[in-house]
Amino acid sequence: MINSLLYNLSIHCLSWVYQLASVFNPKAKKWLDGREITEEVLDEISVFRSIHPQIDFAWFHCASLGEFEQGRPVIEAFKKDYPEVKIVLSFFSPSGYEVRKNYAQADYIVYLPTDTPENARKFVGIIQPRIAFFVKYEFWSNFLKELKAAGAKTVGFSVILRPGQMFFKPYGGFFRSILFRFDHIFVQNKESGDLLQSIAYDRYTLAGDTRFDRVAEIAGSVREISVAQRFKAGRQTMVIGSAWAEDMKVLIPLMNNHPELSFIVAPHEISGQEIIAWQSEIKSATVKYSEIQPDTDISQAQVLFIDNVGMLSSLYQYADFAYIGGSFGKGLHNTLEAAVFGVPLFFGNKNYTKFREALDLIEGGSAFAVGDIRELENLMTGFQKDPKIYSEACKSSSSYIKDHVGATAKIMQYIRQAL
Repeated sequence: MINSLLYNLSIHCLSWVYQLASVFNPKAKKWLDGREITEEVLDEISVFRSIHPQIDFAWFHCASLGEFEQGRPVIEAFKKDYPEVKIVLSFFSPSGYEVRKNYAQADYIVYLPTDTPENARKFVGIIQPRIAFFVKYEFWSNFLKELKAAGAKTVGFSVILRPGQMFFKPYGGFFRSILFRFDHIFVQNKESGDLLQSIAYDRYTLAGDTRFDRVAEIAGSVREISVAQRFKAGRQTMVIGSAWAEDMKVLIPLMNNHPELSFIVAPHEISGQEIIAWQSEIKSATVKYSEIQPDTDISQAQVLFIDNVGMLSSLYQYADFAYIGGSFGKGLHNTLEAAVFGVPLFFGNKNYTKFREALDLIEGGSAFAVGDIRELENLMTGFQKDPKIYSEACKSSSSYIKDHVGATAKIMQYIRQAL
């Protein structure tokens, strides 16, 4: 009881923090304003339910955009198998909601209300989902409690657990009880399954990460980007995904030292001033995607800057090498989107070790963590001197993806039995 009271108090405190931060932080304001959007959508659902009480609902929750990409293969497979079921998709973070608020496969898209007993009771009571899905590490006590009470099936998938989490502490009984509210948990790796076994939770399946299914799907239906194709024009090209300033401190010297190579740069965040600053440091000609017309001559440009969003996953098809940004800062971005195209990967040698796929790709010889221009240049030179080493790295990269697809199929097999 005490732990439950402390949990609910912490949820209220979280809401108060966002209210205070919203005065000066745009993201916090979006988070707060988004809860008003949820109220409007819940009213719509309530009206629909009163007219069509026989229609089933399914609820998918993703914390943010990255978790949505993990959830997407299951959402789309579910929609294909159960087209008559209405899908509610919720996000905790504005970075997920703002990008995917018009996602066509969901019937209703909302921000997740804060996990108070009152909010959980109202949300679940209006939606009345027959089944609810939580992606990766979303463990909300009150929502799960209300779902259990309502008789809804609750499923966690692409879940990854670590020994240091509260579930596995001697004093973590309250948090363990949250896990036991799931009807089934699909874990990414054996370590997570072993941790569940250590607390006597046995309703789990080792399924892997649904992101592998997503990137395989993207590669199978990749769209052509004519500007990138024209820019590459047979040249050896490195595609740089989600570049931060710290990454460009390493990459710009590489560009200046190797004018024979071409580079396609997709910044993590689109900032016109930052791109202009980078352009000023590059000795060779550069061009921005937005500047290119059908008759623009881009054959002399060494670097193409992508000053829009939404095409990175397709840009990797033009890569001979890929550099993934972020690990010199907060954390490495998506390596799988590049690996699926069978190319060697590079990234900074700082914050990447918590990403299992990065460690696996390094172990397989298809990814390399670098600390500076010297290390990156030595690796690039080695690949250019020995085509066999390059070929083996490419093969290892694509094989890693092929060996890990199939999580969605395992989840859907369970759903067909559960519903």
